[in-house]
Parts: sequence; C-alpha cells; structure tokens
Amino acid sequence: MNKKIQKAVDKIRPGLQADGGDIEVVGFDEKSGTLDVRLTGMCAHCPMARLTLKEGVEKELKKTVPEVKRVENIK
Repeated sequence: MNKKIQKAVDKIRPGLQADGGDIEVVGFDEKSGTLDVRLTGMCAHCPMARLTLKEGVEKELKKTVPEVKRVENIK
C-alpha cells in the first residue's frame, strides 16, 4: 500500500514544486483510510494550502488509490 501511495504522491509532487512547495507522506491509517501528509516549502504557509490539499492532492489520491478516503495535513 505504501508504494502505491508514494507513487501517486510522486505524480502530484511536480505541480507543488513548481510553486515552491512540496509534500511528504507521514503515515496512512488503513482502518479509517486517512492519509497524513506534510505540506512543506511555500505550501506550508500558503493561504490556498487547504484548497490545494482538498481539491488537488486529496481528489487525485482518492482517484488513484481508492483506499485513501481522506488526506490531512500534519504540521
């Protein structure tokens, strides 16, 4: 599962890096389907980070890895 998630995150990463940010996987709770990530760089302080997380990262990960039900940013 971790490899599948990491592969999906790696597909998203270039878009975040283009804006000076990045993302790292913190952990995945298989029972709840919650993926904890940490937005870093410019994404960590951007006022649009929540929108990026939910409408970009979460949407794509849920489509690519159906086991992921929710993505949360851990600071």
